[in-house]
Parts: sequence; structure tokens; C-alpha cells
Amino acid sequence: MIQGLRTVVYPVADLARARDWYAQVFERLPYFDQPFYVGFSVGGFELGLVPDGTPGKQGSIAYWGVDDIEKEVARVVALGATLDQPIQDVGEGIRVVELADPFGNLLGLIKNPLFDPSAIR
Repeated sequence: MIQGLRTVVYPVADLARARDWYAQVFERLPYFDQPFYVGFSVGGFELGLVPDGTPGKQGSIAYWGVDDIEKEVARVVALGATLDQPIQDVGEGIRVVELADPFGNLLGLIKNPLFDPSAIR
């Protein structure tokens, strides 16, 4: 049985620069920091950075939960991200946005009033 999302991995060309940038974005230091992988624990989930692969905007997008989407967009853009898709209301009060990180990947943010943290296993 699939239990749910655990880890999202982003490929980056400069692991140290990406580690430092994401430490600012997520306002925490990585719990695992090696030359082959950097891992951040974020709200019970993991963001992993790997120095191989090709960053890009194709494929799946992970949406990280936020309380105030406008405030977080402004903060992350000030750290060097760019707006890829504007904030959209997708119904039921759920709002999403897609930002491009400085490394070529998409970083999704979501404000979802229907999300139930007690359902996380």
C-alpha cells in the first residue's frame, strides 16, 4: 500500500549553492548534507537535492504547503526565485503558484484549507 508522499528530489548543478538557497527558502538547515545528496526535513516530508541529472520545468511539480501564499511568494522571489505561473484560485479556496528556482526547477506552493494534516502517516 502506498502510504503517501515522503521525498521530492530536485537535480541541481551546484549542490552547495542550492543547499544554501533552499536553507533560506525553508528556513532550516539540512539534516543530511553529503557531496552526493542534501536532505531537508520539511513538515514531515523531505526535499532532496542531488548533484546529477538535469534541472528542468517538465515533469511532476511538488507543491509545498503555506499559510499565506502572497507573503511566501514575495519572500521566495526576494531570495532569487522567479514567478513562472501566477497565483491561481483552483476552487474550494485552494490557491497555487509555481516559481522557478535559480537552478532551473519548479517550486510549487499551495494554500489548501481542505488539507488534513492528521491524515499524514
